[in-house]
Amino acid sequence: MWRGPELARSRAWEWHLAPAQLDELDKALQTVRVRGTPLLRITADHFPLPALASQLARMAAELEKGRGFVLVRRVPVERFGLVAARVLLWGLGRHLGIPVSQNATGHMLGRIGATDEIRAARPFHTDEADTLALLCLRNDGGAGHAALASSATVHNTVLARRPALIDGLYRTHFLDRLGEQAPGQRRCNAVPLAHRDPERFSLRYDRHRLESAQRFPDVPRLTPGERELFDHIDGWASAPELRLDFPLAPGDLLLVNNHAVLHSLTAPADTTGPGPRFDALRLWLTPHRPRDLPQEFWGDAHSPGGSRGGIAPRDVITPQSPTTRKPHDRPVRTPGPIRPVPR
Repeated sequence: MWRGPELARSRAWEWHLAPAQLDELDKALQTVRVRGTPLLRITADHFPLPALASQLARMAAELEKGRGFVLVRRVPVERFGLVAARVLLWGLGRHLGIPVSQNATGHMLGRIGATDEIRAARPFHTDEADTLALLCLRNDGGAGHAALASSATVHNTVLARRPALIDGLYRTHFLDRLGEQAPGQRRCNAVPLAHRDPERFSLRYDRHRLESAQRFPDVPRLTPGERELFDHIDGWASAPELRLDFPLAPGDLLLVNNHAVLHSLTAPADTTGPGPRFDALRLWLTPHRPRDLPQEFWGDAHSPGGSRGGIAPRDVITPQSPTTRKPHDRPVRTPGPIRPVPR
């Protein structure tokens, strides 16, 4: 758990790579070039990083057991070019986990540019994968800003002010799959928004998809209490006393544990220029050692190759979820505020 203003004063959450580690990235890129390995076939072995191994292990631990995010400052992407930057992000990602698809067409490496997605700030949310990796390539005039909020801190703040609402997080809710489900699958994922065990609190939250699911007549209507709960989550995640804001510079690599941290990205497109003012590459990952979460937390979100989450491509056969719980059944949970896990 953390509060943004406290982190902003410390800057201890910023990571920097040593010159020897940057040289190692150059060598790994050269290894891929010499071998001619296609991007999607690159594994950690194809992208050797022995000097960075301990640093990457600390990053993985920070994502799962620490603050839930890592910001690596100023990887020199300007000297690599777009193709090499794609290989760089993919190679680093393979050391941290298994990439999962970001849409129904099977795109594993996304690019955020002049799209409707970034023309305005998207409210705080989580992605449909364990980990988000975002590598900034361009940010003219500081147009791109990231904002983060601790899910546990938001939970505790809502609990302290409106304790009667918090149980709604553990009910089954319906998230619109926005037409990206496989044939024969449900149009919405029926899932709880939160899971809690003795050591971890996990939250998924995307109000856009929660609201969009209301267009289907077979989806239960959101109650006034549920809408009030979502208002509190939105309000406290974006509150100055909880959120952490920072600009993204070219070469900044942001890693976020979606179960522990809500995020928002402000990156308006420049409608007067020839291209976007902000450009970044995005990867979704299943960590090599993911946290234990019940199957019901994922709904029908299955991915091939030992991963989980993401959006399964339409031409991949995925098993149906074994979940048989009825809407709004309440699972057992641990009451009370969330406390920091000893590190």
